[in-house]
Amino acid sequence: MIGWDALTLEWPWALLLGPLPLVIRRWAPPVAQSVRAVPVPFGVPAAAFSSGGGRQRVRASVAWICWLLLVLAAADPQWAGEPIELGRSGRNLMLAVDLSGSMKEEDLELNGQPASRLAVVKSVLGPFIERRSGDRLGLILFGDEAYLQTPLTFDRETVAQMLQESAIGLAGERTAIGSAIGLGVRHLRDLPEAQRVMILLTDGRNTAGELSPEEALKLAVETGVRIHTIGVGADELLVRTLFGMRRLNPSAELDERLLQKLASETGGEYFRARETRELEQIYATLDAIEPVRQGTEVYRPMTALFFWPLGLAVLLGLSLGLASFFPVVREQLSLQKGKA
Repeated sequence: MIGWDALTLEWPWALLLGPLPLVIRRWAPPVAQSVRAVPVPFGVPAAAFSSGGGRQRVRASVAWICWLLLVLAAADPQWAGEPIELGRSGRNLMLAVDLSGSMKEEDLELNGQPASRLAVVKSVLGPFIERRSGDRLGLILFGDEAYLQTPLTFDRETVAQMLQESAIGLAGERTAIGSAIGLGVRHLRDLPEAQRVMILLTDGRNTAGELSPEEALKLAVETGVRIHTIGVGADELLVRTLFGMRRLNPSAELDERLLQKLASETGGEYFRARETRELEQIYATLDAIEPVRQGTEVYRPMTALFFWPLGLAVLLGLSLGLASFFPVVREQLSLQKGKA
């Protein structure tokens, strides 16, 4: 139950204008006595424009109420709603996803059917993004070069959408792991939050980019960016040939040693995903390693109330004007009726 403490004024100093009419009346110079006569419509007694003392006091009181209502509206009263807790982690999480040509390899399964590595990554990473309430997420897509697809943002829906719209070969056919790390570090290093995390997923080795993985690793260590790395791809794939079934290793190009080094020297973890279920478990583990909530912030939605005193002041002002006008009209009609 919210009490009157929920009523606040955005500009409380405006209330100081309340006694302004009294100050003007007290200190303003008197009006000159030689005031021109007010023209009165022909045939209307001047008494129609005057009122008794009681009626005059009522009008003065209404005018005062109008003024005070206007002052209250200028103070911008607001009503604070029920407190709402917002999750806050203070974490900036940059996701780097490999879009090189090898990600089209269909050595994983999705819903019991063969699927490309990228399709499986999308199906698993999408729910992971949705669970990261309270984090600022960013998305880097890399191939021949690394591109910032989505800057760090609390808008998880946009990050998930940009991931779903990505396509193999969009960034080139090769793999620029060093460039992806360097780009992530550049967007994380200047942030005031203590926790800066990057999750890098790839299925190959560094074959492109101007920045080597070793140089990028040095930058990450100096900046305090923790890197979790994921190597994706099956270890074994049966392929039908003219000489029968042949076993191949579709992940022969995966540089596990590099990924392990990137993770260990930055304080992160290395994960190996050989099938869809393992990839799901990896992101569940990352949820535990990098918990979403570290605290809460309380938010109270504010509702503006200034239009209530403002509207009431307008209505009272109109009523006051009409109350002064109707006696004149009434007297004019009565005179015309008497003449008739």
